[in-house]
Amino acid sequence: LIDSDGYRSNVGIILSNQEGQVLWAQRLGQDAWQFPQGGVNVDETPEQAMYRELWEEVGLYPEHVDMVAQTTSWLRYKLPKRMLRRNSQPPCIGQKQKWFLLRLTGDESKLKLDASGSPEFESWKWVDYWYPVDEVVYFKKRVYRCALQQLSQYLNIEGPRVE
Repeated sequence: LIDSDGYRSNVGIILSNQEGQVLWAQRLGQDAWQFPQGGVNVDETPEQAMYRELWEEVGLYPEHVDMVAQTTSWLRYKLPKRMLRRNSQPPCIGQKQKWFLLRLTGDESKLKLDASGSPEFESWKWVDYWYPVDEVVYFKKRVYRCALQQLSQYLNIEGPRVE
């Protein structure tokens, strides 16, 4: 689903544990780490897409999590020129994302990266809440910072250290 400005609708998932750490996942076959995320289909709301992606990417169902909060608006990032798909119609220049903060309520043994049969991630770990801002690929940094800042209040997480 690409809007008139060329942004693909997408959802991002920040999954936290009881200690306020967040799930950080390594993309299959790459030295790239990110939060689970995925596109919104034409017939879905962002919330429905989030639950579908939650199962597809980490094998969790709605009963395994509590939805804590979501960003108030869509957050956008542009793709680097080398990543643009020249043949796509309409052209896609980046993504607009609605971010969801979830808390794992069950045991982490429920996490299953190959639940969908088409895994996107090969490993995961719990990291400090602000860790992803420094570690995500450069073109997603601003969106990650904005999403984490908007949602930090719901876990009583203090702002990132400014150096």
